[in-house]
Amino acid sequence: MSEPAEGRCDLAPPPGRCATVLAAAFAREPAMTWISGGSDRVRQAWFTTTLRTHAALPGARRVLLADRHGRPVAAAVLTPPAATPSGAARAAWAARTLAGCGPRALLRTMRYLHAAEAETPPAAWTLEFIGVEPAAAGRGVGGRFLDRLLATTPAPGGVFLTTAAEANVRLYHRFGFTALRRLTTGPLEVTAMWRPDASERTRLDTSG
Repeated sequence: MSEPAEGRCDLAPPPGRCATVLAAAFAREPAMTWISGGSDRVRQAWFTTTLRTHAALPGARRVLLADRHGRPVAAAVLTPPAATPSGAARAAWAARTLAGCGPRALLRTMRYLHAAEAETPPAAWTLEFIGVEPAAAGRGVGGRFLDRLLATTPAPGGVFLTTAAEANVRLYHRFGFTALRRLTTGPLEVTAMWRPDASERTRLDTSG
């Protein structure tokens, strides 16, 4: 595969295109493996349903990175501060998830969301997902993509995320995230992390 280009970001891709990239990227991610039971079909259906619901949120962001041939190599999904689906949207998402993924996936997702949402700082953006196609992994694409997202997301309240992969905790530390709390959800050890905006990081560095 050719080296991915760095400058080709689609800022309004269809949810389905991002879902396909993320389903591949999260094939071995601990939380998604727990939710999907390791099923490729369930994982694809879960991302398709979840991103469809997310796309209806005001201000929601999806970013798709393509190589110079137009092939998607990475995707990310971000939620603006305090943006949550309506009760009707949540009910529709639950019904579609139940039908497409089964009761186990639905219940485990709700357990994960309940734990994660309780830790979200009220003024922060949430980086819901970021992933790289397996064929493009190991080339620094994910790090460069994350750096670009952080630089272009107006987030005076910072950026929040959760991860169940210990290797990701070390990665996010390098990008200025700090661990807020460790959560236990089912068999998962989940780390809630937050990255203050540039002015707040400068203040913290100065005061420290």
